[in-house]
Amino acid sequence: MDFLMSIDNTYIQLLGELKERIRHAQQRAALAVNTEMLELYWYIGSIISKQIMEAGWGAKVIDRLSADLKSEFPDIKGFSVRNLKYMRAFADAYSEFVQPPVAQLKSAEKQGDEFMQLPVAQIPWSHHTVILDRVKDANIRMYYIRKTLENGWSKDVLALQIENRLHERQGQAITNFERTLPKPQSDLAKDTLKNPYLFDFLGIGEDIQERELEKALVQHIRKFLLELGKGFAYVGNQYHLQIGNEDFYLDLLFYNFHLHCFVVFELKIGDFKPEYAGKLNFYVNAIDEQIKSKEDKQTIGVLLCKTPNETIIRYSLKGIESPLGVADYQLPKKLKSEMPTIEELESAMKKLK
Repeated sequence: MDFLMSIDNTYIQLLGELKERIRHAQQRAALAVNTEMLELYWYIGSIISKQIMEAGWGAKVIDRLSADLKSEFPDIKGFSVRNLKYMRAFADAYSEFVQPPVAQLKSAEKQGDEFMQLPVAQIPWSHHTVILDRVKDANIRMYYIRKTLENGWSKDVLALQIENRLHERQGQAITNFERTLPKPQSDLAKDTLKNPYLFDFLGIGEDIQERELEKALVQHIRKFLLELGKGFAYVGNQYHLQIGNEDFYLDLLFYNFHLHCFVVFELKIGDFKPEYAGKLNFYVNAIDEQIKSKEDKQTIGVLLCKTPNETIIRYSLKGIESPLGVADYQLPKKLKSEMPTIEELESAMKKLK
């Protein structure tokens, strides 16, 4: 019996290893196909760009090239006039990243592997078209390429993140992480937070109460997690803690698998007040004492409120030993009703008289 169990355990282990190897091979095959296509598109784009600059090619030549390529390769999609223009933009945008490896790509397999490792070569063409359309700065383009790889964004999510200007908000929360967390945890934690957080997905206005805001975020938890970013897992809202025979309730509790720690979010309507930091510090200490395991890193607290005065926030965080951050949030602007008010109707009636 023990012998049969040993064989079974060995088989399960080997099966697991084979599955992992097959998945890895599938990923590399998909990446190789994507890389080959991007190399081709970059080459076509570079030829078009060169001829436009040196031979004065115009729109009619690109139209003709599109028609000829589609005629010669009817089974291959991607040779539309619009896509050829994207290819030119792609070659112009990434010449410094793509050109050196591509020039040597056919000479050695190792150099091809190096090209495959470039971030530009690892995201789909459809994502490139979104970035080329909406981002003109080279450094910001690379930012969204890397974030797409890190988070596995779909094309639509990438477009949303660009529209919401993630690059301007990432890592902008006011924190004391540099003093309270060791490196590189402090840098990773700071980069994880945003300022402001955008809650445009909520169908509510600025006149909401705190509990209503909390409920709305929980009801839209998937979109809330997308806005929070990579690694967050929802633990609960109004999370109960009993401390010294008294009951306390955290607004929102998450766990971040990349930071390896619990993250407490407290929601406040209106401007930051110094006493908010003390209460959040209390909650963080309670989580560390009651829930955090030895394997978890120090709990982080985040206060979401209006943050007009950065100096007051920094003074309030100074001296607190728990890692805390403060960030603003934006709600959808309340649309004014198209129906006139009673006062407006009465005023109009008086004018008619």
